[in-house]
Amino acid sequence: MHLTKGLLFCLLLSSAFALEAQEKVNYKPPIPFIPETYVAYQVLSPLKIDGYLSEESWTAANWTRNFVDIQGALRPAPPLQTRVKMLWDEAYFYIAAEMEEPQVWATLKERDTIIYQDDDFEVFIDPDSDGLHYYEFEINAFNTVWDLLMLRPYRNNLSRLPINLFNWNIPDWQTAVSVQGSINDPSDKDQGWTVEMAIPWSALAEMAKPKRRPQEAEQWRVNFSRVDWHMQVEGNTYVKEKNPDTGKNRAEENWVWSPQGVVNMHRPETWGYVQFTTTKVGARSIPFAVNSEEQIKWALWQLYYQQYLYREQHGFFTADRTKLTLPTVNLPNYQLLPVIFMGPKSFEILVPSLERGIFWHINEQGRIWKD
Repeated sequence: MHLTKGLLFCLLLSSAFALEAQEKVNYKPPIPFIPETYVAYQVLSPLKIDGYLSEESWTAANWTRNFVDIQGALRPAPPLQTRVKMLWDEAYFYIAAEMEEPQVWATLKERDTIIYQDDDFEVFIDPDSDGLHYYEFEINAFNTVWDLLMLRPYRNNLSRLPINLFNWNIPDWQTAVSVQGSINDPSDKDQGWTVEMAIPWSALAEMAKPKRRPQEAEQWRVNFSRVDWHMQVEGNTYVKEKNPDTGKNRAEENWVWSPQGVVNMHRPETWGYVQFTTTKVGARSIPFAVNSEEQIKWALWQLYYQQYLYREQHGFFTADRTKLTLPTVNLPNYQLLPVIFMGPKSFEILVPSLERGIFWHINEQGRIWKD
């Protein structure tokens, strides 16, 4: 069979397009991007932090939905209920957590020990939503706490370890725990344990932009996690169950408010949104306001992960946006047009915001910002 020059050209062109399509990378998130949302109201009066949610403000506040597995729908729903309430005033961000648990146990009593070695409750807060700097708080049933100031998350197998200020202690952080049952007593069946805490804005504002507590309708990225170990009774105490194949402790369960799709809480881009209102709790219902620009930010995150997939395949990041698959942004009259700047081992991606002349940026560290 003889091919005309025109047909041969078309075949070569088709092959080139097919090769380019094959070279494109694409990030497919493990679960749909649907972060949880919550509206935090102001308290009716200052709260006493005692672990008992008896004040009128707590009674009027809504519970979050029950926690799910950290991998979302990829894993079964947790067998034990966990849920949270949030409130605030001019001095504190208040958080209450209620955890169903028939075997309440704890071992750690020294501050800033690795609390997730026990069953624990954890709080993650990224005030400026930059995806890079954030707070982590952990607490066990003994009311033993661990507070961390994270300057870089765990991600992308970077050779540099994440930086966190282990010796940093948040000033004026108030916590309390009440146990519905007893701690470390296998002879009875417990109902669970309740955490109450007040986190001062004076500390959280250090990472906020501007450096202050939230104002009306502002939204922060927040998430919560519960670590639950598989336990068994030996004699008169609880011990962690072993994996019969490895002889090591069975892996812990990770239950969260807003799921990540992977076993890694340190992905601020997937955390929930908390919207603050100066409306007093119980006065009237304030709807959560969806910010359209979050779609643009999520598109940037998908490009960010594509860069790392490209580096896995080729050994370096790319400045050629045709090697990346452009995510869909469903906003009227908006077109996603990435511009990529490169360094020897770095990149920065810019895309237009909804404000004329203003751009969203993301870099290789996972820092996201607008200017």
